[in-house]
Formats: sequence, C-alpha cells, structure tokens
Amino acid sequence: MDTVDLLIRNIGQLVTVAGCGPRRGTAASALGIVEIGAVAAVDGRIVAAGRERDVLAECEPDANAVVINACGRVVTPGFVDPHTHAVFARTREDEFAMRVEGKSYEEVAAAGGGIRSSVRHVRAASEEQLFENGARTLDRMLEYGTTMAEVKSGYGLSLEAELKMLRVIARLAEHHAVDVVPTFLGAHEFPDEWRDDRDGYVDHLIDEVIPLVADEGLAEFCDVFCEEDVFTVDQSRRLLLAAAERGLRPKLHADELHPFGGGELAGEIGAISADHLVCVSDAGIRAMADAGVVAVMLPGTTLSLGKRDFAPARKFIEAGVPVALATDCNPGSSMTESMQIIVSLASMVMRLTPAEALVAATANSAAALGREASVGSIEAGKLADLIVWEVDDYRAIPYHYGVNLTDIVIKRGAVVSGGRPGTEPTDGGSA
Repeated sequence: MDTVDLLIRNIGQLVTVAGCGPRRGTAASALGIVEIGAVAAVDGRIVAAGRERDVLAECEPDANAVVINACGRVVTPGFVDPHTHAVFARTREDEFAMRVEGKSYEEVAAAGGGIRSSVRHVRAASEEQLFENGARTLDRMLEYGTTMAEVKSGYGLSLEAELKMLRVIARLAEHHAVDVVPTFLGAHEFPDEWRDDRDGYVDHLIDEVIPLVADEGLAEFCDVFCEEDVFTVDQSRRLLLAAAERGLRPKLHADELHPFGGGELAGEIGAISADHLVCVSDAGIRAMADAGVVAVMLPGTTLSLGKRDFAPARKFIEAGVPVALATDCNPGSSMTESMQIIVSLASMVMRLTPAEALVAATANSAAALGREASVGSIEAGKLADLIVWEVDDYRAIPYHYGVNLTDIVIKRGAVVSGGRPGTEPTDGGSA
C-alpha cells in the first residue's frame, strides 16, 4: 500500500478529463467523471485517482498528510490559462470608458491609448514595480483556480524593456505558486521610434533581440500580433521562423479584428496555438486542423471590446481543431483574472457545452502550452493541481457566473488557497 501526503475523498463528481493529447471533435466533451471518487498524491504528484474504494485500497495517508473531505462536491483539474499579459505597470480604465462611449479599438489607439500606453508605463517602471504588480495578478488568478499561466512580454518593445519584462516573468516563475510559462512578444506592436521603418524593427527583433532572449533562456514561445495595421503575414512568418531556429516555439495573435491570414500562417508553420481567431477564415480553420494547431478562444476580450461576434468555437470543434480557453488578462482589453468567467462566457456566447468548456480550460489549454503530459487532467503521474469546488454538479461552474465558486485550490499537492468564509469546513489535516 502506498503512503501518501494528500488524500481527497468523498468526491461527488471527480472530473478527471483523463486521456492522451488535446481533445478534438466528440472527444472535446469527454470528462471522465467518477462518482464517489478520491485522489491521492505524494510529493506533488498524483499516485491514484478513481473510485474511492479503489484509491483507499491502494493508498493510506501518512501521519502528517492533508486529508480533505470533499463532502460530495466536484473536484476538477486546476485551470491552465494559456494566454495572458499579466505583467504590466498600470491599468487602463480610461480606455474602457472611451470604448463604452463608442470609441473603437483603433480609435483608442490613435488617441494615444492601446498597447503603446502600456509600453510607456512599462518602460518607466522598475523591475520591482512590475514584479509586485504581476504577483498580485497571479494571486487573484490562483484564488479563481488557475494553477498554470502563460505570461507574455510585449509591453516593452525595446531590447532593454523586453528583457526587463522577461526577467520579471522569470522571477515570478521562480517565486509564485502558479506555474508561469514565458512567451516573448516583442512583435506586439511597432514602437513609436520604429513607426517609419517597420521592416527595420522586424530586422532588429530577428538580429538583436531574439538571439539574446534565446541565449538567456528567457522564453519558451515567441508570439506575434499578426493583424491589419500591425505585423503583416510575411513579417510574422519571418519573425516566427527566425525564433523557431533559436528554439522558441511559435504562437500567434491571429485574425482578431479582420480575416488576415493568421490561421493559415499558423497551420503553415506548425504553430503550437493560434489565439483570438474571431475573424478566422474557413481556409484558416482547415489549415489549423491539418497541422494540429490549438485554437485558443478569448471571449473576455471580445466582450470587453464591445464586439457582437465571438470566435466560431463550434466550427473549430466540428473541423477537428482542439479548442482552448484563456483570459487574455491584460490592462487594456480584458481586465480579468478569472478563468471561471471565461468558462461561463464560452458556454453562454460561444455555445460550448459545460463539458466542452471545462475540457477547453484544462486538457486543451495545457496542450496549447505543450504541458499536456504534466497537467490538465487528474491521473497518476501528473501534477496534483486540483480544485475542490463549492458545487456538487460540474455544470454549475459555468451556470453560476460572476462569483468565485472555488473552495480549495491545490498546487503540486499543497493547499494554496483555502475555503472562503461561510463555506462548510473541510475535515482533517491542515486544510
């Protein structure tokens, strides 16, 4: 019998999402629910998950183990948020007010807002300021159940400021409970000093910035905002292929505002994901399906920008493209740390079933970061990243929106966010 240091028992619905690889088509709703289940872990990794009687026959808690009675509630994998801009210097609620008054994204940018506004403030901020702001953002994410998050640079847009952002992201990865995955996004926008020489800025990124980022091991992925009035398809291709030669896997901000060819490019170069995709073409969907690119949906951004049309999630699922969800947490167009509200929006406005939305926020979002072997499902060998919910039916997670429904969040086998006031206390151990 295995001795374990974490045991969660009396789980009404254990949502395992067990299985290999990202979920496509009909598999996108396969939750692998076990009723009256249990999970056991040791040293941060799951050793058994399934029917309670089977787990208890294999495992027993040691004298100092955390033992949690789930009281018949739901347990799921921790959320994986595969697209965030969680390091920034200040918020942009003034721009939110402008959009509510009828200004478009492009009009806000032309008035001095948008990405360039964040660039000015990040360049002026110290590393310590950026670290403290980023840590607070990750704290909120954790409270809402996110146990892994991608974090992008892209508010520096100079060699010095981009490296500053990436070093802050590396510090957060080292010190925060949330597992942080770093992405280089020097091609987020053209900085003011390069506005009249856009190809020159692309050359600067390829020749000077990407080599330093790669040599210092500061990023795992390289992203580009491939969009009208930002980086062309040809510029994006050059950047992403150059980054890939340096070991940075490609991602794209694709077809957010216009059908621009980002989906097609993602398929052509074998990007791990293409994100946004509100205006993707049918050809782009086919290219992504053929190449196995994960489609990351960001409904919070569409909502915040006041748009009526959301990314065509159902078309992606029907085409066999894995669909993932992310907050796009950023100070301009999606100021939320809550994957819970994103799961709700996915069901309410993109018509994903509650099961599809949960798969998209766990197994498929892990695949969008190349982490499907270690997180995104509850099965032996994977990290013990878990959420004990206040609900007894998984469908209540998207249904009961706008509140935090987590009871306990567990990261690598440790309780990192406990129950909120007024909830039924768990029994046993230190939880």
